[in-house]
Amino acid sequence: MSSHTPIKRRERDAILQSLQAGLVPKHGLHLIQVGRKAEVTSLLADLDRIADDGAAFRVCVGRFGSGKSFFLNLIRTLAFQKKLAVAQADFTMQRRLYSTGGEARALYSELMRNLATRAQPDGGALASVLSTWASQIQHGVLQSGGTAADAEAKMMSDLKELQNFVGGFEFAEAVRAFYRGHVDGNDAQQAAALRWLRGEYETKTEARQDLGVRRIIDDQNIYESLKLMAVFLRRAGLGGLLVSLDELVVLSHRLPSTRARQANYEALLTLLNDCLQGTARGLGFVFAGTDECLEDKRRGLFSYEALRSRLAENTLAKQQGLTDLSGPVIRLQPLTPEDLFVLLRNIALVHASGDPAKILTNDEGIAAVLHKANETLGADFFRTPRDVVRAFVGLLNVLDQNPGQTWQSVLNAATFQAPTQPASTEEEIATGQGAAPADEDDDLASFKL
Repeated sequence: MSSHTPIKRRERDAILQSLQAGLVPKHGLHLIQVGRKAEVTSLLADLDRIADDGAAFRVCVGRFGSGKSFFLNLIRTLAFQKKLAVAQADFTMQRRLYSTGGEARALYSELMRNLATRAQPDGGALASVLSTWASQIQHGVLQSGGTAADAEAKMMSDLKELQNFVGGFEFAEAVRAFYRGHVDGNDAQQAAALRWLRGEYETKTEARQDLGVRRIIDDQNIYESLKLMAVFLRRAGLGGLLVSLDELVVLSHRLPSTRARQANYEALLTLLNDCLQGTARGLGFVFAGTDECLEDKRRGLFSYEALRSRLAENTLAKQQGLTDLSGPVIRLQPLTPEDLFVLLRNIALVHASGDPAKILTNDEGIAAVLHKANETLGADFFRTPRDVVRAFVGLLNVLDQNPGQTWQSVLNAATFQAPTQPASTEEEIATGQGAAPADEDDDLASFKL
């Protein structure tokens, strides 16, 4: 980041407000990013592969607070630069990969609602992509002297590839319905098509009444629907689809039964196999979770033998302490104190709108902040930097609004307060405040002496 590059007020405020609330900013991550060069380079190669009609599968693991969510959002920003669409969601008890009660469909619907592109990075981009694609087809055909019928024929020709996939005929019919609604100015028909494409129909009867299709997106076919969406997005002029899923620990340590967990792991295995074997096209997956949700022999991904063998690390590199980022698993190491120093310095520059002359704390002040955080929060404060970052942004705001004060007069132990409640499911599990439930089908769960 150039020290003399001005930062827009909107971008500055969005970054600082997110950091002070303990959230990961969605915009301007490049202004505060530190470290992770090797990991980012490896994921960039994945994005290039997706844009080249290939596939990718990654699981990013690290302890809570190590920056997994930040890393996912950074990869999201880089994906936009590669002209990829990004669908992002968190796993919850109501949103998972496999279910029979609507939870898998709910995950797909959440992904489609959050679908983002470079032109519409805040989500809700599916309607915009469809409208732009329909307008381009109509305009191109009519400009070359064709008729409305020719434009629809061109549209169906573009969608012919979809019919090679399971459920492709109904998917193409829903897109066709949107196209006709767009041409005719029929908002109700466009809304119905969007509803189908987002997986929001609960019954086939209702979908047949609205669109004339006999199939809906449900728990059993969300992966096939994601593959179809990736193909369509490429036909619409984008590079492909990256699916980003956080809170993998929900699948490993929140599901109450072994059967439910194994079914979700089997669905995950299907994604992994397709991506590694090249069956999927223009589609990539990035998951984030803790070390426990990967390595726990009883509940983690390694409890499912087929996943363990495929996700195992390169033993040669591991034994010799070397790095190999070619496998599906990327381990994110916690920030070092030196990284945290650079991070706070970048935040101070963002607070000053990119003008070094207006920075409110010099390097001595940042070092003092880290020293005080070490005294107050403990020696491992840099492993979960969220609390330090929140306190530092608060300190900058106080200095900004009270010109007569200096960091020496404001900084004290009260500046740093560790939260009393866990900030995420990962932290609940790691600290024991949200212990994993006993499996309903585990005979030992109710055993007493």
